[in-house]
Amino acid sequence: MNEYQKVMARRSQIMKAAIDVDYDAYEIQNIGFDYEKMMADAGYDLDAVRKIQWENGVGGTPLKELKNITALARKFAKPGYGARIFIKDEALNDSGSFKARRAALSCHHAKKMGFKGVITATSGNYGAAVASQAAKQGLKCIVVQECYDSKGIGQPEIIEKARACEAYGAEVIQLSVGPELFYTFLKLLEESGYFNASLYTPYAIQGIETLGVEIVEDALRVAGKLPKAVIVTNAGGGNLTGTARGIRKTTDKKIEIIAASVNLAGLHMASDVDFNRKSFTTGHTGFGMPFMTNPDRSDVPRSAARPLRYMDRYVTVNQGEVFFATEMLAALEGIERGPAGNTSLAAAFSLAREYPADEIIVVQETEYTGAGKHHQAQLDFAKKMGIEVRFGNPEEEIPGKSIVLPDSAGKIQARDYDLDRARKSLIRRATEGVGALTAKDLVFLAEEVNRDAEYVKAVLKELGKEWEER
Repeated sequence: MNEYQKVMARRSQIMKAAIDVDYDAYEIQNIGFDYEKMMADAGYDLDAVRKIQWENGVGGTPLKELKNITALARKFAKPGYGARIFIKDEALNDSGSFKARRAALSCHHAKKMGFKGVITATSGNYGAAVASQAAKQGLKCIVVQECYDSKGIGQPEIIEKARACEAYGAEVIQLSVGPELFYTFLKLLEESGYFNASLYTPYAIQGIETLGVEIVEDALRVAGKLPKAVIVTNAGGGNLTGTARGIRKTTDKKIEIIAASVNLAGLHMASDVDFNRKSFTTGHTGFGMPFMTNPDRSDVPRSAARPLRYMDRYVTVNQGEVFFATEMLAALEGIERGPAGNTSLAAAFSLAREYPADEIIVVQETEYTGAGKHHQAQLDFAKKMGIEVRFGNPEEEIPGKSIVLPDSAGKIQARDYDLDRARKSLIRRATEGVGALTAKDLVFLAEEVNRDAEYVKAVLKELGKEWEER
């Protein structure tokens, strides 16, 4: 057995030692686990989380009405339609994104438990967030990035995030695309004894719950009513999970939770060839789809991000539409923010037309921009990689080959993904290799796909699976 195989064989022990969560305590025969108990045992209530975040430059971000963008959306809606669009400006957190919320709690917990440092594996804003919060707590920080293809070409967005991490005092380890990322991450966890500031621990999800709370509170204060819908940029699912949980803890009124991802269909996220043929490192279907149907594919034994439990609808938008929305936000509202966070804005511009004009919808987050994160830098890089960039009909865009900016704002279109397809896929994956399912298994699966037991039984019947009634 070579060194790689030895390290991977120890992955469970390494991760458990670095997270301070006894995942075995929550397992339920055959396939289930007690998700709510795991979340509760993390030991932080909402008041405690808000206090920790407030003391560390996180939270309390403004909810801003996008009056000019709303007015433009109404030009393409039928009379009496075009909901007011609001945006939660999370770029104003220290480190510049909503991920500061999850990093604040993770780093606080690491310090509380006596860890000397934290490690995270991410090419996104989370690395900067962890580095920033680690600096506040006096912790060492290592950020492992998947940055380059085999030719040594790095994406400008990822390189910019490395600069931010280093500015906060973190050590950044940059790798080429492929399986060495997780292997290196595990080795560093084991050798350093640092805390795994994963995106998928209960602490990371609880950190985002405050965002859901604030959306409800801010909407009531600023607009005098609850949002009809909250649109959430979706990748690994933690953003949506935490926001939805916070909303549910704050109001019993129904608020539609809509996930939005950039359509990168046909591009393989672990492909050396495809790595630099995409213009988004997060918020895209390459993460959104697999993590939705198989959430435990993460860097912890059981992920606290379970998006399908909370999602009412899933829409996709194209790369060109997101870049257009990014320019639109700057030109019409005087707010310059990063493209990845504007995935949900592009979707909201389309979705607003479905709701009456007296309703409000909330774009759940923004992110900082600058240098390689700027949309012009990303478009320039795409051209260098041989991607065609042009104006026209976004429906003609082919991920990895073209980026089509809409030649009219009216052509921005959120496209629905069939959530039943995702639910059936999750049930199929969860029950592979398992014999007769127990009544507890049925309850767990129903919770996982946000449907009742009869729905689960119907899917199991299609799959030829057997189950016990009690």
